[in-house]
Amino acid sequence: MDFTDDAILLSARPHGETAALAVLLTRDHGRHAGLVHGGQGSRMRAVLEPGNRVAAHWRARLAEQLGTWTLELERATGAGLLDDPVRLAALSSCCALLDAILPEREPHPEVFAATLALFDALDSDVWAEIYVRWEVGLLEVAGFGLDLSRCAATGQIPAANDQLAFVSPRTGRAVSLSASEPFRDKLLPLPPFLVGRSDGGPEEVSAGLDLTGHFLERHVFALRHTEVPPARTRFVDRYRKTHTTSGTNPA
Repeated sequence: MDFTDDAILLSARPHGETAALAVLLTRDHGRHAGLVHGGQGSRMRAVLEPGNRVAAHWRARLAEQLGTWTLELERATGAGLLDDPVRLAALSSCCALLDAILPEREPHPEVFAATLALFDALDSDVWAEIYVRWEVGLLEVAGFGLDLSRCAATGQIPAANDQLAFVSPRTGRAVSLSASEPFRDKLLPLPPFLVGRSDGGPEEVSAGLDLTGHFLERHVFALRHTEVPPARTRFVDRYRKTHTTSGTNPA
């Protein structure tokens, strides 16, 4: 039993004396684990970095076995971000979330494509806005998609003199500015760039990270009785310290 696929390295940890247990997001076979013989050696260390693009060949005697990987490095994604700790932290956060959320061996080619697009965007000026949009998409894959198309209170798309401005922390549905008046203090702010009303910016990205972070914590990880990966928390902290005036406000 074997296959060859394009893949993104999500995580790797020592296994036994010389091998490593590597988890990859493959294009056509989903999140998939396997052993890398010699994975703790110096030759493989640079290959087994989160975010790296690899050509991966998996082999096992039976489909249900752990199996082994043979990996060939195609692009060392993180190497180009070593001088930018915040973007490197975003890369680590992305890989950690995928590793924690995606079910094993369930194909998600759309997630693979979106993640590659995010990696390419890390070289752009709008990488942070794209990262927030990527987390919104990951929430949908995890079973809790946000509904930002119309007002939850009225069921209508707001008129020209109104706008979607908040999100219900319980349902993930947007609420318009006018309909939010009675309970505005209980709602989450909706960053305008997520509904096409602005180009974004650090303060809106920070609000977007609050928004996605709320649903990741309360509606994804809490249901699995686990915590949000520390890599995601570190990324949010570093982004705020570097790009916003709000410092280290909690996500």
